[in-house]
Amino acid sequence: MTNTLGTSQGQPPMAEAAPTAHEAPFRTPRLGEPAIPFRVRTTMGERNLADYRGRWLLLFSHPADFTPVCTSEFIAFARAHGRFRALSCELLGLSVDSLFAHLAWVRSIEAELSVTIPFPIAEDISMAMARAYGMIHPGDASTATVRGSFLIDPAGVIRMLAYYPMTTGRSIEELLRTLSALQESDASGVSTPADWKPGEEGVLPPPLTVQDAEARKAGGAPAWYYQPQAGAKR
Repeated sequence: MTNTLGTSQGQPPMAEAAPTAHEAPFRTPRLGEPAIPFRVRTTMGERNLADYRGRWLLLFSHPADFTPVCTSEFIAFARAHGRFRALSCELLGLSVDSLFAHLAWVRSIEAELSVTIPFPIAEDISMAMARAYGMIHPGDASTATVRGSFLIDPAGVIRMLAYYPMTTGRSIEELLRTLSALQESDASGVSTPADWKPGEEGVLPPPLTVQDAEARKAGGAPAWYYQPQAGAKR
């Protein structure tokens, strides 16, 4: 079902064709699925999913404006904004707070903490987008979004998703690392092992035939199922 957020005359953005809690309660998107289309009001004007076609997008939700952990995250995202841009990735924050609350919070962060938030924050007072993207977890909070993160690739496909508890701030460095890892895999066809960092070697995908497995072992691989990228025969 297509989920969009639109604007009715004289009304704030409302969900169009959004599933109700009875129809599809708190469904979580899956890796490899197309991202759900949206149209939202943000602190930098209207945004929709199509605006990001051809670039990566990190869509992330936070529980509430004017809270300490969320403030720390937004400061960290602001400081890392240039690094995301260098990887052709845009940022879009979201919560169920109103646009006016977002604007007041952004101005307060700049005035009191000397940090400018250089990316848009979307309002979702109807909770339509939060429900569509599985950002509402009733066991944690039924009226606020958890710390959800979604990396959407230039073709509009969800490539990574992660949820953090309300009380735990997410790692911006890990999001950057994951973005770099996905781009490396797309570019070279290799996978990235545990704790991989940009510039390090990857590993080849597992062999698909007995012959390939034997060839890898004969070629000096540490194990037939484990072949580091460096020196691999292609």
